[in-house]
Amino acid sequence: MQTAAIASVLSGTAAPAPGGTAAAGGAPFGDLVKSAVQGIDDLQQQAATAVTGLLNGSGVDIHDAMIATQKADLSFELALAVRNKAVAAYQQVMGMQF
Repeated sequence: MQTAAIASVLSGTAAPAPGGTAAAGGAPFGDLVKSAVQGIDDLQQQAATAVTGLLNGSGVDIHDAMIATQKADLSFELALAVRNKAVAAYQQVMGMQF
């Protein structure tokens, strides 16, 4: 799940090294962010497909559509919270006087 990638970045388990790559030889931070955004997009598309299938009557259960919608909503809210924290941190650093 891509939200796990965001959670691992937030918890510090996948923090990038000073050179721009993860300490264990993993992917650069930009790739982690890109894969997290792609995961959010995939969840949004799955939710849209589930809702469309529900409305068309093509055999999608209402609880499956609701679960897909909630997963997409939760992942988007997590990404929005991460972005807001990053912007707040940037503004705080820019407000410092050296």
